[in-house]
Amino acid sequence: MAERLVNVDRDTPMLLPVDLREWVPGEDLVHFVIEAVDSMQLPSMAVNRRGTGSEQYPPRMMLALLVYCYCMGVFSSRRIERATYRDIAVRYLTGDTHPDHDTICAFRRQNASVVKEAFVEVLRLAAEMKLLKVGTVSVDGTHIRANASKHKSVRYDRAGELERQLRADVEELLQKAEQQDRQDEVDGQSLPEEIARRERLREKMLEARRRLEERAATEARGKGSDKPQGGGKAGKGPRAEQQINLTDPDSQLMRKSKRDSYQQAYNAQAVVDADGSQLVLAKDVLRTPSDANQLEPAIEAVPESVGEVEAVLADGGYVNADSIERVEKRGIRAYVAISDEEQNVRRYDYRPPRERRRKVVKDPRLIAMREKLRTEEGGRIYAKRAQTVEPVFGIIKAPLGFRQFLLRGLGKVRIEWDLVCLAYNMKRLYNLKTA
Repeated sequence: MAERLVNVDRDTPMLLPVDLREWVPGEDLVHFVIEAVDSMQLPSMAVNRRGTGSEQYPPRMMLALLVYCYCMGVFSSRRIERATYRDIAVRYLTGDTHPDHDTICAFRRQNASVVKEAFVEVLRLAAEMKLLKVGTVSVDGTHIRANASKHKSVRYDRAGELERQLRADVEELLQKAEQQDRQDEVDGQSLPEEIARRERLREKMLEARRRLEERAATEARGKGSDKPQGGGKAGKGPRAEQQINLTDPDSQLMRKSKRDSYQQAYNAQAVVDADGSQLVLAKDVLRTPSDANQLEPAIEAVPESVGEVEAVLADGGYVNADSIERVEKRGIRAYVAISDEEQNVRRYDYRPPRERRRKVVKDPRLIAMREKLRTEEGGRIYAKRAQTVEPVFGIIKAPLGFRQFLLRGLGKVRIEWDLVCLAYNMKRLYNLKTA
């Protein structure tokens, strides 16, 4: 009996126009994203109303394109452009139009306020659907790699040494060039290019030192809690060992735990609903690896329109007695892990444990917090933290695949993290709706 195979014909054109709606299942996430974005109130959305220049893509379509692609783990503007040709759902979303990567990147960069508004609108939609009721929240941070190599970092003192060496090299090369001009010699070397290259490197060293000095001055004035790591004291400038990255100056060397290596990263913060929905209620990105001063800013970042925070759960990284006291004076119950013992057991590390000094908690406010968490009710409430905020970071890093920022600079990185959290919330809301 002859084999029966499906006929694959790539040459015959389709006789009738294609209806993309027939190619995208009705339960696909793309329909939910389009409807959600169309229903949002986005006053900051910019549109060229003069009618001049080339035709512009509808801004709501562009926002829906970004959100849906982020939901699918597609973050690069070039990959998003490619998806408008190759992905049927994306092609349906764009109406068979194809914004190029420059247009996509520019829209993402210029509409930071729109992304923030859309984030709040998703939470409002969740509240209207009776899927969100703010009460207890979990706060945590995670280190996400920056788009920069840790080997491109330079110390403050080393930057000064390199600047002086480069300045001497430039002066030597200028003297050599002047000598050759007088003697009309041509030795085949390109002195102007060598001089220009060293001048560019010298400017980078000067800029690195200037940025470190500005950070030290800002810390000395006591501005904000997001202070750079290893900052200098008031009036003394940066410390010699303070570092800055030449590729992304806003990023910092961080490590997740004592057994992990250092990486150039940012500290991504999230406030998650711990009462069932696991939606991200607030987010931020910090340059400092420490979470110690972020408890109050995290609570204040939760939009008032979605509800009032009644209790907050945080791990030991947020321990700050003054901050905890101020939070509880506002009528918010705080559950922050307090420990007076350093862990001597290191997982997957068979070296003998090192001798460490025992850290004893003496502040009565922290002792009271530790005793509260040791009660049956306190332990039961605090257990929600690991079940809510940590899975959110796991989903963002694994199923969504977001493990590294693509943009550089704190401002752009915050836009990117806003989009990631918006996409997570959109997908989470869709799953809760269809469950």
